[in-house]
Amino acid sequence: MVMPIALLEKSIDKRVSLLLKDNRVLEGKLAGFDEYMNMVLEDTEERTANQEQRRLGSVVLRGNNVVSISII
Repeated sequence: MVMPIALLEKSIDKRVSLLLKDNRVLEGKLAGFDEYMNMVLEDTEERTANQEQRRLGSVVLRGNNVVSISII
Protein backbone atom coordinates (compact mmCIF):
# COMPACT_ATOMS: atom_id res chain seq x y z
CA MET A 1 0.00 0.00 0.00
CA VAL A 2 1.23 3.49 -0.85
CA MET A 3 0.96 6.08 1.92
CA PRO A 4 -1.07 9.12 0.82
CA ILE A 5 1.58 11.73 1.74
CA ALA A 6 4.25 9.78 -0.20
CA LEU A 7 1.94 9.67 -3.23
CA LEU A 8 1.32 13.41 -2.98
CA GLU A 9 5.06 14.15 -2.77
CA LYS A 10 5.62 12.19 -6.00
CA SER A 11 2.65 13.90 -7.65
CA ILE A 12 3.68 17.56 -7.32
CA ASP A 13 3.36 19.25 -10.75
CA LYS A 14 1.60 16.18 -12.19
CA ARG A 15 -2.06 15.71 -13.06
CA VAL A 16 -4.11 13.90 -10.44
CA SER A 17 -7.68 12.71 -10.22
CA LEU A 18 -9.48 13.05 -6.89
CA LEU A 19 -12.74 11.30 -6.00
CA LEU A 20 -14.63 13.39 -3.44
CA LYS A 21 -17.15 12.30 -0.81
CA ASP A 22 -20.02 13.75 -2.83
CA ASN A 23 -19.05 11.59 -5.88
CA ARG A 24 -17.59 14.48 -7.86
CA VAL A 25 -14.24 13.95 -9.56
CA LEU A 26 -11.67 16.74 -9.74
CA GLU A 27 -8.77 16.50 -12.18
CA GLY A 28 -5.96 19.01 -12.14
CA LYS A 29 -2.25 19.66 -11.65
CA LEU A 30 -1.20 19.28 -8.01
CA ALA A 31 0.51 22.53 -7.02
CA GLY A 32 0.90 21.85 -3.29
CA PHE A 33 -0.39 20.19 -0.13
CA ASP A 34 0.07 20.21 3.64
CA GLU A 35 0.23 17.61 6.43
CA TYR A 36 -3.59 17.50 6.60
CA MET A 37 -3.74 16.61 2.88
CA ASN A 38 -5.31 19.95 2.03
CA MET A 39 -4.39 20.46 -1.62
CA VAL A 40 -4.02 23.17 -4.22
CA LEU A 41 -4.90 22.14 -7.78
CA GLU A 42 -4.35 24.22 -10.91
CA ASP A 43 -6.14 23.93 -14.27
CA THR A 44 -8.85 21.95 -12.51
CA GLU A 45 -11.86 20.33 -14.16
CA GLU A 46 -14.86 18.96 -12.29
CA ARG A 47 -17.02 15.99 -13.35
CA THR A 48 -20.27 15.26 -11.55
CA ALA A 49 -22.09 11.94 -11.20
CA ASN A 50 -24.28 12.72 -14.24
CA GLN A 51 -21.14 13.43 -16.35
CA GLU A 52 -21.50 17.21 -16.43
CA GLN A 53 -18.10 18.83 -16.79
CA ARG A 54 -16.86 22.34 -16.01
CA ARG A 55 -13.54 24.15 -15.71
CA LEU A 56 -12.72 25.55 -12.28
CA GLY A 57 -9.17 26.87 -12.65
CA SER A 58 -7.23 27.01 -9.35
CA VAL A 59 -8.82 25.20 -6.41
CA VAL A 60 -7.97 24.88 -2.71
CA LEU A 61 -9.39 21.58 -1.47
CA ARG A 62 -9.80 20.45 2.12
CA GLY A 63 -8.23 17.02 2.60
CA ASN A 64 -11.06 15.40 4.54
CA ASN A 65 -13.29 15.60 1.42
CA VAL A 66 -11.04 13.25 -0.57
CA VAL A 67 -11.93 9.56 -0.87
CA SER A 68 -9.21 8.50 -3.34
CA ILE A 69 -6.24 9.94 -5.23
CA SER A 70 -4.84 8.67 -8.51
CA ILE A 71 -2.16 9.94 -10.86
CA ILE A 72 -3.30 10.38 -14.48
